[in-house]
Amino acid sequence: MKTSDVSEGARRQWRADRALRPAMRSPGRPDPSRVVQRQFWRLIATGVTTVKASLAVGVSWPVGSRWFRHAGGMPPISLAEPTGRYLSFEEREDIAILRAKGTGVRQIARALGRDAGTISRELRRNAATRGGKQEYRASVAQWKAQQAAKRPKVAKLVTNDRLREYVQERLDGTVRLADGTAVAGPDAAEWKGRKMKPHRADRRWVTAWSPQQISHRVRLDFPDDESMRISHEAIYQALFIQGHGALKRELVACLRTGRALREPRARTRNKPQGHVTADVVLSERPAEAADRAVPGHWEGDLIIGTGRSAIGTLVERSSRSTLLVHLPRLEDWGERPPVKNGPSLGGYGAAAMNAALTASMTRLPEQLRKTLTWDRGKELSGHAQFALETGTKVFFADPHSPWQRPTNENTNGLLRQHFPKGTDLARWSTEELDAVALAINNRPRKVLGWKTPAEVFAEQLRSIRQPGVATTD
Repeated sequence: MKTSDVSEGARRQWRADRALRPAMRSPGRPDPSRVVQRQFWRLIATGVTTVKASLAVGVSWPVGSRWFRHAGGMPPISLAEPTGRYLSFEEREDIAILRAKGTGVRQIARALGRDAGTISRELRRNAATRGGKQEYRASVAQWKAQQAAKRPKVAKLVTNDRLREYVQERLDGTVRLADGTAVAGPDAAEWKGRKMKPHRADRRWVTAWSPQQISHRVRLDFPDDESMRISHEAIYQALFIQGHGALKRELVACLRTGRALREPRARTRNKPQGHVTADVVLSERPAEAADRAVPGHWEGDLIIGTGRSAIGTLVERSSRSTLLVHLPRLEDWGERPPVKNGPSLGGYGAAAMNAALTASMTRLPEQLRKTLTWDRGKELSGHAQFALETGTKVFFADPHSPWQRPTNENTNGLLRQHFPKGTDLARWSTEELDAVALAINNRPRKVLGWKTPAEVFAEQLRSIRQPGVATTD
């Protein structure tokens, strides 16, 4: 049907509909509906990755990543379900199907339980018109409705210059001496749009007040000026969300975390730990390991030094006897650049860790190596092979729960007297580590009735009646 064939009354109604809204750009491929976007952000809030959330709602992962990045990791729409006042995408699909069958407006309205005027306006205002005539398609109609429903609100920091300068000065201000002299600080790398909290590298010195400090302090500095008020959440949104235009995104480098995107709280608790399966969590550990009455149950961890150096620590829960595991760096460390997903050259990769732990544990009799409780570090991701070679079942403590390995944590504190933080731990040989372990095992302990761990461990060896087995002392 040509436009010239349409009655003057219909054309007048079209012009009136177009006058109600500004000119709209061509959608190309219309964005997914708000329903899909809400599902996406709800999944993000549960802690899943952007890729998994995208695939779960039926969009490509580059699209999902773009949604997450442009929104600064923060949901740009309300996650609450909309009321029935407005047509949903499912209703628009029903309208498109019924309209294609030639169903009249009033019949469609009765089928959907809507007013006939609502259906009539929907067919006129949200129909696709690129071909010179009106054709109703649900995806285009949903896109047009979403575009018309937008009510962009200008950020407060955009309209209030004095408030914006106040916030920016306390985020990005120069560090000064007491007399006001500026201190340049170190030279730092340029901001590249990613997290600006490098490991063991310089960051630019700035005033770096937190958004919460700024939002509360402005009330004290301007008690009578109501225009000088802003919430810390508004400052975060101005930093993270693209398009707000109030603060430069480079200022995220001034935040303590230095992150360029807000990370969902649930995602921080779901760090990749594929090596920890349901059968090796702490709740599956035998009950006899908890009361310390039966020997042979161990706790383990690493103490970390500089330059990817570490020492493995093993502590028997009953006797408090300690074994130190030598983890030397591989030969090419520092000479060959690391390869992504390649072998670790720092000495405590999964393969090197398994070999060193196996060598240490197999020195003990089988009755004294029943279980090993470790934290969730990836260095023991090969625990299944370790258990097969040693007969020692490995269990992992819950995330962020060091109190579930109390003996090992206490022993690591004692060992820091010999191996302080910030030192290279790879320089010590196996013999030197054995000497430190000997000193630790010959300290009398109150919990052992002032016996030493070496004495209690020797009693355990005698109790299993295996003469000839070397003790740790």
